[in-house]
Amino acid sequence: MSFASAGSRWTDVYLVAGGRAISVCGDFLAATTLALVLQQAGHGGLAVSGLLLAAALPPALLAPLTGRLADRADSRTVIVLTGAGQALVCAALAVTSHPVAIIGLVALLAAGLAVTQPTIQALLPRMVHRDDLARASGITQTAGQVGMLAAPALAGFLVGQTGPRVPLLIDAASYLALVVVALLIRTRRRGGAGGETAAPVGFRLRADRTLTVMTVAIAATVAGVGAINVFEVFFIRGTLGASATVFGLVAASWTVGMVLFTPLFGRVPRRRLTVRVVLGLLAGSCVAVLAAATVTSAGWLVPLWILGGACNGGLNVCLAVIVAGRVPSEAHGRAFAVVSAVVQGAGLLGYLLAGPLVERFDTRVLVAGAGAAGLLAAVACWPLVRREPPDDAVTSEGPEIGDNVAA
Repeated sequence: MSFASAGSRWTDVYLVAGGRAISVCGDFLAATTLALVLQQAGHGGLAVSGLLLAAALPPALLAPLTGRLADRADSRTVIVLTGAGQALVCAALAVTSHPVAIIGLVALLAAGLAVTQPTIQALLPRMVHRDDLARASGITQTAGQVGMLAAPALAGFLVGQTGPRVPLLIDAASYLALVVVALLIRTRRRGGAGGETAAPVGFRLRADRTLTVMTVAIAATVAGVGAINVFEVFFIRGTLGASATVFGLVAASWTVGMVLFTPLFGRVPRRRLTVRVVLGLLAGSCVAVLAAATVTSAGWLVPLWILGGACNGGLNVCLAVIVAGRVPSEAHGRAFAVVSAVVQGAGLLGYLLAGPLVERFDTRVLVAGAGAAGLLAAVACWPLVRREPPDDAVTSEGPEIGDNVAA
């Protein structure tokens, strides 16, 4: 499946991981800063909701286009041009104060992410041998999670000390850092270049039943977790009576679990990272949420959220390995774009449904319902993948197009 045929290029992996950590930190830095800007300027929940929608919709809506672009264009050109454009957009955000203009520019940033995300995801299998993909994925996932964990606190400090312009300019610099990474890495995907004699490779998610079932199960769980992100502030602060400091500690615990355990999953042999393991991890994260509905003190949520984050980290590694193993290399960009779009769309649906539900039901009941719904989805999908064939039996080797093209 067009993995590296010789030794793995770990230098490229670490470059991508560093670029991912910087860019993710910059993304969350900008998101937190802009939410604070809108709130401090007196704009209500509608403006903040519009900001979240602008950040979430483009990756979901543009997946068919961006996936094809990732597969057909030169990966270095795509990342360099898109990263430079995103840096310019961030520079414009630093001098913009009108909420409509901010939301429009954020949508442009998200459209750029919709392009670079599948391009980088599809590039990773070209850097490493098949058996090293789980480790490489664990490294890059952990780097992104560290950036995600550091960003909110950094944003709060910078906005308080310097105002919003500095963190937004830092975000612009993070995109330029990604451009530098794209120029430094040796591995490239050249798309159609050099592949004139090869037949085009199509991709439809529903053509692979096992991959479809896995994606639907993940999407159902992510919808519940997305809703939990809304429920938890009311549950922790209102129902459990915790302080703002405790709420911040609990909210960070999920990411801490991801950071601590993702590298461990990266060392699991590839043959053991199956769709059945994915369903087990989904069930584990939902059990943590379901147990959270029974606690009487917010302190108990910390270990439960760490458990949920650990399952989440393992899930991310499994997803990268399974998609890369089941889909022909020439269609990796489309596959990652479509799967990400379905999952992100489900998370967005969870956000949209959570608001009205909070107004009508007790938050403890809502937390329990979200955990139970995700657990039922994972259990319901189990019979459908019980006889799952090995990944190698699903994919076809075929001719390799532009594989591991060095600069």
